[in-house]
Amino acid sequence: MMTSKISDNKRTDIPVNPIRELLSEVTLTAALSMLVLLVFLVVVLFAPWLAPHPEDAILTDESFAYSSAEFWLGSDFLGRDVFSRLLYGTRVTLTVAFLIAVVAFSLGCAFGFLAAVKRGWVDSVLSRVVDVLISFPAIMVALIVIAALGSSIPVLVVTVALIDATRVFRVARALGMDIVVQDYVEAARVRGEGMGWIIWHEILPNAIAPLAAEFGIRFTYAILFISALSFLGLGVQPPNADLGVMVKENMQGLLYETYTPIYPAVCIAMVTLSVNLLVDWYLKTTDAALPEEL
Repeated sequence: MMTSKISDNKRTDIPVNPIRELLSEVTLTAALSMLVLLVFLVVVLFAPWLAPHPEDAILTDESFAYSSAEFWLGSDFLGRDVFSRLLYGTRVTLTVAFLIAVVAFSLGCAFGFLAAVKRGWVDSVLSRVVDVLISFPAIMVALIVIAALGSSIPVLVVTVALIDATRVFRVARALGMDIVVQDYVEAARVRGEGMGWIIWHEILPNAIAPLAAEFGIRFTYAILFISALSFLGLGVQPPNADLGVMVKENMQGLLYETYTPIYPAVCIAMVTLSVNLLVDWYLKTTDAALPEEL
């Protein structure tokens, strides 16, 4: 009589979901940061439905009214609801900052990887152009361009994204230089793969982790940059709400012992701190260090 035997050999090459593995190592600080960013994401997506009043509606004749059942965070200098404007302002600031980061990364990564792959005179020309642009103070360039072209959201996005793309270029180029000398890239070249294929299938997948961390850093930079421009009067223009505009408009509220200008400043601090803490955890968890050249 023959008996069947169950094989003791078990598969050990079961693929592991990288996202699930990453989430399994979430710390308390990272979890709190994710929660804060999730709340802000909800605000960005649903601000018009969450706000109890329209963005620019003047609801009372009293400036800097204290918190009440009608005005949860009080009123601003024109009698508008601070809570409603805070929701709309958060939406505008974070959306514009995200667009800036996306455009900056699209341009910076494209030209950075191009310089790393082509090398030679292409790398020299692109690197020298970027060095010249970085030598000028970013805030000064932005003020000159916006003062000349006018302050609108498209102008803000393009101007700040071009400034930020120079920083992304250097990160992408340094990462690309480290990757193009690897054996698998040389093998792809021997197979006859083109430059586009090498960038999309060899360089980008191996650079995505440090680039994701850099994206978070650039995103916070864009938030602070846009808020600074708005505070100086060259960012998002009234009556549209913006966190930097709200700080500027309600500075006199401190004389009346109200916290009206503090709320938008706290929102800026919460977003930037949460993103930076999340990026720090991500770098430590994945060992996705940025190039030492930077």
